[in-house]
Amino acid sequence: MTDSYRTGIGYDIHRLVDDRPLIIGGVKIPHNKGLLGHSDADVVLHAVTDALLGAAGLGDIGDLFPDTDPAYKDIDSKILLTRVMEKLRASNYTPSNLDIIIHAESPKMSPHKQAIAASIAYLTGLPTSHVSVKAKTNEGVGPVGQAQAIACTAVAMIQTMKR
Repeated sequence: MTDSYRTGIGYDIHRLVDDRPLIIGGVKIPHNKGLLGHSDADVVLHAVTDALLGAAGLGDIGDLFPDTDPAYKDIDSKILLTRVMEKLRASNYTPSNLDIIIHAESPKMSPHKQAIAASIAYLTGLPTSHVSVKAKTNEGVGPVGQAQAIACTAVAMIQTMKR
């Protein structure tokens, strides 16, 4: 069987609010605000999950884990990504690499990039060298630039598993 490669893109954004922990890429980040969402609102894991699902043609995070379902209220997004990894493997796919951009004005993400990459590598079974995490500000523009939200863009490449 020849290798077949596919790519997918994921994006997510959540508002920063008081009285929530800030979870980014499965890592708790010290900050005075957290992200608002039905789950733990981990924008990075949501974008990665959508990128993997898109690459495999398996829908999106909202299809599999709707925010109208109370079962997913405050759920740890690591659980959602783990379930998607099981679906990928059942569909004969494995991730090859991930390229992730975190869009945040505050807090600064650079000090946390390695921990986030390690967390995602662990959850996806990839070597950390195959998980690229970049941090960008929005130069004061829009809700991200005004520190009202954090967003993430992720690109995933997957391949068919060798039999």
